[in-house]
Amino acid sequence: MVTSDGIATFDMFIGGQSRAPADGEYFDSIDPSTGLLIGRIARGGVVDVDAAVTNAAGALSEWSDMNPHARGKILRRVGEAVADNRDYLAALETRDIGMPLQFASLTISGAAEYFDFYGSLAATVQGETIPTGSGRFNYTLWEPYGVVAAIAPWNVPVNQAARCVAPALAAGNCVVLKPSEFSSMATVEMVRLANEAGLPAGVMNVVTGYGHEVGAMLTQHTLVESITFTGSVATGRAIGKVAADRVVPVTLELGGKSPDIVFEDAKLEVAVPKVLMGFILNSGQICTSGTRVIVQRSIYEKFSKMLAAAAEKIPIGVNNPMPTLGPIANEMQFEKVMRYIEAAESEGARLLTGGERARGPGLSGGFYVKPTIYGDVTRDMTIAREEIFGPVGVLIPFDTEEEAIEIANDTPLGLAAGVWSQDASRVHRVARRLQAGTVYINDWHVQAVEVPMGGYKRSGIGRERGIQAIKSYMQSKSVMQTLI
Repeated sequence: MVTSDGIATFDMFIGGQSRAPADGEYFDSIDPSTGLLIGRIARGGVVDVDAAVTNAAGALSEWSDMNPHARGKILRRVGEAVADNRDYLAALETRDIGMPLQFASLTISGAAEYFDFYGSLAATVQGETIPTGSGRFNYTLWEPYGVVAAIAPWNVPVNQAARCVAPALAAGNCVVLKPSEFSSMATVEMVRLANEAGLPAGVMNVVTGYGHEVGAMLTQHTLVESITFTGSVATGRAIGKVAADRVVPVTLELGGKSPDIVFEDAKLEVAVPKVLMGFILNSGQICTSGTRVIVQRSIYEKFSKMLAAAAEKIPIGVNNPMPTLGPIANEMQFEKVMRYIEAAESEGARLLTGGERARGPGLSGGFYVKPTIYGDVTRDMTIAREEIFGPVGVLIPFDTEEEAIEIANDTPLGLAAGVWSQDASRVHRVARRLQAGTVYINDWHVQAVEVPMGGYKRSGIGRERGIQAIKSYMQSKSVMQTLI
């Protein structure tokens, strides 16, 4: 709906219908590339959360009892609807969080793939018979938990919402989705398209609003039987405590401070541009960003100069061809990134390029930060320890393989890691010792819906994507019969 002042309004979608907030309140959505108001988002409350969860619980029997082939076909139709509306959804993402348009299109295509992939898997989950001796018949069943609360992040909204929703639905659960207050528009539209594609009313609902309000109420609702969250370690820890108190399963995909090790025999003409994209793609607002670049000392100066030169050639704006750098998604995150830059300078890191707000034609009013690289960083510096979530990379030198592994693992986080070398034995030897859920070899940000991802240490619990994900939304039941 567009109001009289020309600003689009986005309501929630509950029980198969668009629904205005019970309290009648809305909050603003700001275009981070201009700083201008572009939409008003429904501010959900306790009545809206209860309605969404109740509708999901009411739809559970029909959806979970449906023939899994039929359930899979509906999910594949949802994927087709998302793919058919890629340009529309991508344009919303670009306006809502400043994601460069071509990258936004790729993420929407990826979202469609999640529904297609898990729709195809819906009928493949099978139990097993277990021999326990004569006179008994034993078998297992895989069943859904029930209502799943899915809390999605703001950095890649539709794609990461689909990543958790699609396997949950394929497993026979019903879902209440809560997008970030910073990036709700395209997600609301995705849920609408999914319902129009044939999802029964109540199977997938979306409640928009603030995390401390809607998110908190949703995770504590007595009818919610499973929780999935992607976001910060601090919020993940809080949600984990709620899940523990309620004794419900939880999947957490949290932050990262991913190391990217460059050995002296790496092909620098390949490594430099991909290492760079490893920490500036989506303006560095990706949990797996390779922000700690650990470089062998013998090539350290050469690599540093090549990386800085490549960074200075990256176009800035939302409509440039890939690769490009868009704005930071919101003002609060922009200010956080700038504080890290100030900390780096005060702690004595050597600035190689960037380190300031980007200005120029078409950038006025936007939350743009130049691609930023610091050299001669030590492990104790703030920018080497904490997740920045901006286009900032730090270079740390090393001498030996053992030292590189030690530096790489010197973090409480463990979402991803990278290794650059032409030595086949070395890359796999190092990959085995890196404490990370995903290890990239001679590449970065390689994404595939079939490949599981998740974190070691404080980067999370459980796995998203791949065959593993569908069973994380199911529970196993053992059935034992004595033959008489």
